[in-house]
Amino acid sequence: MLATGGSGAAAVGHVKAIAAPTSIAFVCVVAAPEGVERLRAKHPDVPIVTAAVDRQLNDAGFILPGLGDFGDRLHGTA
Repeated sequence: MLATGGSGAAAVGHVKAIAAPTSIAFVCVVAAPEGVERLRAKHPDVPIVTAAVDRQLNDAGFILPGLGDFGDRLHGTA
């Protein structure tokens, strides 16, 4: 998922730093407009492929209506 875009932008930056790929695409299942905007601002050359763009982030940075926090769900901490 692409929520705030911070981790996605960092991941793309890391891949660019360690490799010289001819092309990179960011692929996710769901995104928030804020994350799309941040990733595009940091890496305008990277296309974003997503199944859905939900309406917004809440104050905690969770995608609405979306998934909540995937890490919490994965590790049962929510």
